Amino acid sequence: MKATLAGGCFWCTEAVFQEVKGVQSVVSGYSGGRSDNPTYEQIHSEDTGHAECVQVTFDPAVISYEEILQVFYYTHNPTTLNQDGANYGAEYRSVIFYHDAEQKMIAEDVSKNFAAQIWDDPITTQIVPFEKFYPAEDYHQNFFKNNPSQAYCQLIINPKLEKFRKKFKSLLK
Repeated sequence: MKATLAGGCFWCTEAVFQEVKGVQSVVSGYSGGRSDNPTYEQIHSEDTGHAECVQVTFDPAVISYEEILQVFYYTHNPTTLNQDGANYGAEYRSVIFYHDAEQKMIAEDVSKNFAAQIWDDPITTQIVPFEKFYPAEDYHQNFFKNNPSQAYCQLIINPKLEKFRKKFKSLLK
């Protein structure tokens, strides 16, 4: 089963989901825009409409879509419109791209009954139908694993991973 999620910087979201049991693969990429085969440079310099996102392939016998969304909401700030920390722009917006009616229903429920309970400010996450996913360039894939000592990884990704590991011990691989 697939989940396509935009939670700000895809490097952070990818690193978190790579540690979740039942997750078979995580691919960083782009979705939600108007142009075909966008590049990183295009989504950050042009109005392509795409968001940085990840496509998570997971085994629903091991982890549910609801649990995937709980991890998603817990590990990024879904209350800041078009922003992820110091990163600003629509490409950093929070989005759940649902793949079918059941995913839409679960996303709406988790947004209302989980995310709204753990965040004080209103949730700005969009819940929209999935259309297309474009994998990001190779140097974006496995970014944290390939660059663990890079400053961004140390200062931004590591704290998100620690927060996730502390809260979701039972979901760790």
